[in-house]
Amino acid sequence: MTAKKPFYITTPIYYPSAKLHIGHAYCTTIADAIARFHRLAGDEVFFLTGSDEHGQKIQQKAEEAGIKPIEYTDKIVAGFQNLWKKLDISNDDFIRTTEKRHEKVVQEIFRRIYEKGDIYKGSYKGLYCTPCESYWTEHQLDENGCCPDCGRPVQEVAEEAYFFKMSNYQDKILSYIEEHPDFIQPVSRRNEMINFIKQGLEDLCISRTSFDWGIPVPIDEKHVIYVWFDALTNYLTPIGFLDDQEKFQKFWPANLHLVGKEIVRFHTIIWPCILMALDLPLPKKVYGHGWLIVDGDKMSKSKGNVVDPIGLIDEFGADAIRYFLLREINLGQDGNFSRDALIQRINSDLANDLGNLLHRTLNMVGKFQDGVLLAPQGESEIDKSLKADAAETVAFFAENMDKMELSLSIKKVWAFISRANKYIDETAPWALAKDETKKQELANVMYNLAESLRHISVLISPFMPVTAERIWQQLNLPGKFADVQLDDIKAWGGIAGGHKVGTPEQLFPRIEVEKDEAPAKEKPAKQPKENKEKKAKEQPAENGEISIDDFAKVQLRVVKVLAAEPVPKTEKLLKLKVDLGDEQREIVSGIAKHYDPADLIGKNVVMVINLKPAKIRGIVSHGMVLAASQGDDLKVLSVDMPVGSVVR
Repeated sequence: MTAKKPFYITTPIYYPSAKLHIGHAYCTTIADAIARFHRLAGDEVFFLTGSDEHGQKIQQKAEEAGIKPIEYTDKIVAGFQNLWKKLDISNDDFIRTTEKRHEKVVQEIFRRIYEKGDIYKGSYKGLYCTPCESYWTEHQLDENGCCPDCGRPVQEVAEEAYFFKMSNYQDKILSYIEEHPDFIQPVSRRNEMINFIKQGLEDLCISRTSFDWGIPVPIDEKHVIYVWFDALTNYLTPIGFLDDQEKFQKFWPANLHLVGKEIVRFHTIIWPCILMALDLPLPKKVYGHGWLIVDGDKMSKSKGNVVDPIGLIDEFGADAIRYFLLREINLGQDGNFSRDALIQRINSDLANDLGNLLHRTLNMVGKFQDGVLLAPQGESEIDKSLKADAAETVAFFAENMDKMELSLSIKKVWAFISRANKYIDETAPWALAKDETKKQELANVMYNLAESLRHISVLISPFMPVTAERIWQQLNLPGKFADVQLDDIKAWGGIAGGHKVGTPEQLFPRIEVEKDEAPAKEKPAKQPKENKEKKAKEQPAENGEISIDDFAKVQLRVVKVLAAEPVPKTEKLLKLKVDLGDEQREIVSGIAKHYDPADLIGKNVVMVINLKPAKIRGIVSHGMVLAASQGDDLKVLSVDMPVGSVVR
């Protein structure tokens, strides 16, 4: 058995902001998807996140609230931990910089670097940004003389302090970055750091005496350790830096520090210099992801556009939020969050594509084969094509997830989901079921669809862990889903012949967005006499005749019924999901007494597509199916024409 490769991934430890926002969810969801992929690939993963709780800003906030700093941070940290639970974040540890285990590590690191001669006592006079906990020289300020990171005013401070001889490591860190092109990613962040270093590194002030909320300097307890010297060393604490050398040797250096682009400088300059002073290897990669923009604008309390992730999760579910963030945004670039775009993705990708594939497949296996998958025999060219697409998707997924191309990987998986939906249309199982000579061909199709869904459940598990397991459970597959590995879908045919599938359940209900009511119309101006006469001529005659112009307004098209189900608490109504060729819609039709829902699936019927939407029993119906009736008999108008054909 091949030994598992260790993989250590970290997010930044989050500063206790009084308000959680969607940006917190974004970074940690990226890290979680990467961690889950490496577990899926068979690696031994250690995934760390946490909270950075010291510093002047926290002390000031606590004093304003009339409470102790630890009481202030306890409440906010509980909010982070609740968010990670709701988002199904699979972190192996949560480090708080206020913990005793971390204080011990920070003080030992200070002591070792001091004894090496790389820390000295002096006097600091300079510029300090309290919100960012950052020191700046005058030439580093922005054009307004403010902090170049956050744009807020800086303060001039003067106090006794200890300094880390970071300037001693300027040439060494610059050479390392230039010789290891993958160390800082993406390339744009790497270039920024190289330019920053070339401006010259000054020694770093690493203690303060003007406040006391921090870890005491071990050799001089009237000083507390500067928050970034404290915070960065958190990556060493949980993997046994002082108390478990075997664990430390296994997981250090870290494979990936995932951070926001605004703190890349701390992680790629200050942190490596500290590690060099400790004679420890540097992390293998620091990746600076972009910011999350809301409706095209950066999140800001003053703008009132801060998005609460808890509310979104409660409304749409964690997997939908995870899917949107990971699919919609290319890692490394800024990405836009929009509620409308989120709903569109849920409806099109999750409800229509994925949910519809699972529901149709299980329904057909239940209807045509009593829920039992028969062993496949032989294969058609269409079958071969589907299997080849599955193998290509698995290979692409493995390669690109390893390169952290999350969005590309998701899109490839969804291309396979679309391919599986197309396979249903190509093979027309409802037609095969009517031909006794096609039983084995039907069995092959049902098996291939179920096997496609087995592959899909594994492939989406890093992004949508709850949905992935629900698919596995509805397929009624054996074993614990948590034990599934990527190797399990390297070959086709993992479901045994004679396997009985489960009952289909809706994965993602479609979200109907009701338009705001139109404003009351103003009273129209009095019409001229000639206009009244013209309008009178356009009215239909008393015998019900209409003009050809009136008829031309009605748009009829051939659509395929993809899914059908009864509308709860009604006897006559069915909810249909139909494919127009270029889009999919939901409609409500009063044909329940005449058709079993399963009999409609796969039919090509005629629909009025430009009928004004109407809300029926809480469902917004976007169109009407045509039917002919005589007495108690009723039949929908079905035609043998391709989906999307115009009826004239």
